[in-house]
Amino acid sequence: MSAKIRMNTEFRNKLFNKIKDVFENETKEVVERSYPKEDVATLRVFKKKYGDPCDVVAKDKCFYFAHNEDVNDEGEPEETKSHFDFGLFGNIDGQEGYGREDQDQFAHAYFREELKEKGCNPDILPQQSGKDSNPYKTKHVDMCNKALGKESNGYNDSTAIGMTKGFNAPFYADVIGTSYCRSRAIACTKDEYQQFEQWRMAKANVVSKHSTWVSSITKQADQLKIGLKAYRYLSEGIELATELGINVDEAELVKTNSTGLTIYNPTNLANMIKGMKNKQSTNTREAKILARKQYESVN
Repeated sequence: MSAKIRMNTEFRNKLFNKIKDVFENETKEVVERSYPKEDVATLRVFKKKYGDPCDVVAKDKCFYFAHNEDVNDEGEPEETKSHFDFGLFGNIDGQEGYGREDQDQFAHAYFREELKEKGCNPDILPQQSGKDSNPYKTKHVDMCNKALGKESNGYNDSTAIGMTKGFNAPFYADVIGTSYCRSRAIACTKDEYQQFEQWRMAKANVVSKHSTWVSSITKQADQLKIGLKAYRYLSEGIELATELGINVDEAELVKTNSTGLTIYNPTNLANMIKGMKNKQSTNTREAKILARKQYESVN
């Protein structure tokens, strides 16, 4: 029997994308059943011929789905319906509306590695969980959303670009009607409805797991800072890293700083200081007076 493979970000994304592909096809099948392709094509012909009065076909990625297979206490059929937005920044609780933090967090978590490569902080929302709105939080949320290509106001999907546009594209389907999605509930079976709910729960699960993971990392990092502050010698910190299973090269750690200079080597440090001193000597009072006289002599 082969050894069990540990779950990681790569496997999670692969599994999510495979499930996502199934839901994309399922969504289109249900929508196209209510709005047949031939009807859409006919209405587009009328729109081209008669203009705005026949402009009733549009692509959308959010829908109200409904089924009537449940019954109430009296045994009468009971409608079950909910709003599903399959976009990257779509809802995860069935409520209409945009701009909520859970919607942003799903997008940040889903494209976490891509955002980190762009210098963004995709963990900002769970890191700031429970805190009031503040400039630091707003700055990093806006940076993430901009990098993802989110539409500026959160409502106009046509302006989405980049990763947001790519994520949303497979979910768009032709819809007939001019009203908002709440007034055009699309009939589906109970089984189809439950599959849509699974999709929404999968998004919520991504948010939940991301929050838990970031919270754990933050707590560990805070405890690490406290411990390192208490250590007097570098060897104690390296011992801690070793106990944690992290290999740290002491010589490499001491050798360079962020600029790549080996400042802890006495010879290099002395030479650096001397070099700074020599540069400063060119700006003595006498040198400045001489430069002024030379300037005046040629003007």
